[in-house]
Amino acid sequence: MKHLKTLLFAAILFVGTTSLATAQSKVAHINTTELVQAMPEMKAAQAEIEKLSKTYDVQYKEMVTTLQNKVTQYRAEVETKTEEENNKRAQEVQQMEQGIREFQAQAQEDLGKKEAALLKPIFEKAKAAIDKVAKAQGFQYVLDSTQGGGVLVAAGTDLMADVKKELGF
Repeated sequence: MKHLKTLLFAAILFVGTTSLATAQSKVAHINTTELVQAMPEMKAAQAEIEKLSKTYDVQYKEMVTTLQNKVTQYRAEVETKTEEENNKRAQEVQQMEQGIREFQAQAQEDLGKKEAALLKPIFEKAKAAIDKVAKAQGFQYVLDSTQGGGVLVAAGTDLMADVKKELGF
């Protein structure tokens, strides 16, 4: 009888320990910002965005130079022109300034759209790789350990090397 109680107690203890161990979730972390920055596609996207940005910058500087030259010319000729001509010139300068502001706003919008279009597939690829590695290794949760990402302690398993391997770099 005493052996039966001991055996029953051991079985209950074993079942309790096993269920407690399986109830714990497997958690890992990865710095997604570092991962995305390391991806070759990101370097290509950044180069394309920078190229477009430089193109807009050159156009902007040309417009500003043209405006400054006209303003300088009109100021030098203000005394030799009629009031009507000076008013037309002032309107022309205002329209050029407005055109420059509109160009600047449009350029910013275009850059934002281009950046979003280029980065979306990169982030989706990274997420898919993280999901694949996490499932393969049995992790139920993967936390983003990027600074400010909400993780206070990142002492668990870091998936960075495995995800990079999955992505082929």
